[in-house]
Amino acid sequence: MPSPYVRRRRLAAEIRKLRESRGLTTDGLAQLMYYSRTKISRLENAQGRPDLAEIMNMLDVLEITGSQYDRLLTLAREAAHKGWWDKYGVSMGPRQKLAADLEYNAATVRSYDQSAMPGALQCRSFIDALVKLDESQQTLDYQPERMAEARERRQRELLRSDGPSYETVLDESVIHRLGVPPEIMAAQLRHMIATVSEEERITVRVLMHNARIPGGFLPKSSFYLYTFTESGDPPMAIVDTVTTDLVLTQRGEVARYTGRYDRLREAALSTEDSIAFLDQVANRLTDQTGSNT
Repeated sequence: MPSPYVRRRRLAAEIRKLRESRGLTTDGLAQLMYYSRTKISRLENAQGRPDLAEIMNMLDVLEITGSQYDRLLTLAREAAHKGWWDKYGVSMGPRQKLAADLEYNAATVRSYDQSAMPGALQCRSFIDALVKLDESQQTLDYQPERMAEARERRQRELLRSDGPSYETVLDESVIHRLGVPPEIMAAQLRHMIATVSEEERITVRVLMHNARIPGGFLPKSSFYLYTFTESGDPPMAIVDTVTTDLVLTQRGEVARYTGRYDRLREAALSTEDSIAFLDQVANRLTDQTGSNT
């Protein structure tokens, strides 16, 4: 099945297009259907899983028939599909839930990780250390144990035989600045090395702190790029902010982030050199831990 979130975005765009083609405002369509304006707005903004009976009613009201009706109803069914992440509800956190949904049927995932390790490549001890950091800021919006289980499931899904290709450009500063114990950071680095070494579809490139990035300004935050197997599902960019993830689907916006990613990737170490660097850092952290005991 395709990503339900991507399908909800497509369904939302189709509903908006149909409404506008009939010369209807949001209020006008809501009145025809005896729905609230809020319900129509939520559908057109892909907020929540669509109700198939409501979609069928809307298509009838708008006098949609034949192959167009079948296509839109199929789209609605795919948008309403539940994935493995749904069993976790809100306990895994909204950001991770969105990431799991998008990774579900992505062709490629590319990320620039400026302030965190890639979520789908984290080992359990590192996840637990991040929870402690979150607890110190009193910003938990998930259940730690369930979130950790879901993150480990994301990695298994990523590594399945038909999973997406996954590449991250990891800013070196994450390794040195993130406030987790050195032995845990060493374990995380070795976990990433093992994962990348065992699976050709997974690559990590380290962007060194002194790397010059020509051609434009530096990115202001971490971001993620997704492409999908079906041509009707457009590429998407997710931009990480302190409080939420910004979802970008406009072609020009996604192209700007794709261009920035390409410049970062060009400035980063090769995969082979990145693995060698991560191994050196992991060994140094282990040596430091041993000398402090």
